[in-house]
Amino acid sequence: MDPEGLALLLPPATLAALAESWLREDCPGPNHAALVTGAAPSQAVLWAKSPGVLAGRPFFDAIFAKVNCQVSWFLPEGAKLVPVARVAEVRGPAHCLLLGERVALNTLARCSGVASAAAAAVEAAREAGWAGHVAGTRKTTPGFRLAEKYGLLVGGAAAHRYDLGGLVMVKDNHVVAAGSVEKAVRGARQVADFALKVEVECGSLQEAVEAAEAGADLVLLDNFKPEELHPTAAALKARFPGVGVEASGGITLANLPQFCGPHIDVISLGMLTQAAPALDFSLKLFAEGTAPVYWAYRS
Repeated sequence: MDPEGLALLLPPATLAALAESWLREDCPGPNHAALVTGAAPSQAVLWAKSPGVLAGRPFFDAIFAKVNCQVSWFLPEGAKLVPVARVAEVRGPAHCLLLGERVALNTLARCSGVASAAAAAVEAAREAGWAGHVAGTRKTTPGFRLAEKYGLLVGGAAAHRYDLGGLVMVKDNHVVAAGSVEKAVRGARQVADFALKVEVECGSLQEAVEAAEAGADLVLLDNFKPEELHPTAAALKARFPGVGVEASGGITLANLPQFCGPHIDVISLGMLTQAAPALDFSLKLFAEGTAPVYWAYRS
């Protein structure tokens, strides 16, 4: 999917609300520094100082729109960043530009970090000859899920379910509460009806077979070692070829190829959102009529 088109997934009202909440968090009261800068028309360049994948342009735009600034982009969404890269230019009143600066940089850095990790994971899977889905999880930062899920998509990974309503996931605690795998799946099937798929977390082949027999659409083989995962998935697929198999738990960029196999349909990694390092960006003002130059001695 073209990363440029992914912005259409983001509801404008939600983008505006997120931008407003993030700005309010950073400046809930008087902005004393505004008296230092004044309101003169100003311009700044956005520099990328670390390699990775650019992601988060719609969030960056929404933040600066809230403070009456305009953004002009030099690189497309999903671009591979080679530092030091001139990414965008922002124009607006000085105090407004600096009010949005840190919030916009934080959002872009975090979203781009997730996209970069996702792109690396997808590349590792493809190099291993595996054509299945590399996916994220629901292990996201509170209040930042939309940006992180969006970053996964820009990086070429699957976002997985966005929230609890996107898929009926029966996990180990649900099974304990219900009394058995069969009872848990039966209850899930009733509420899922025709509109939602049911996925069941399993810790053994026996549990996976019970889940499939009870009507699960997908089975999550969680925390399996590669040498246990592949024979379990093969045995399950031999009996239930239509059931999807997801592998998760303890998977990193380093060991991901070991989990790729012909009977695995999805590999999900919580680290894509939980442990992805943020990219390094900076926003530097420059005088009108001069050529912007990156100064390395300040961050």
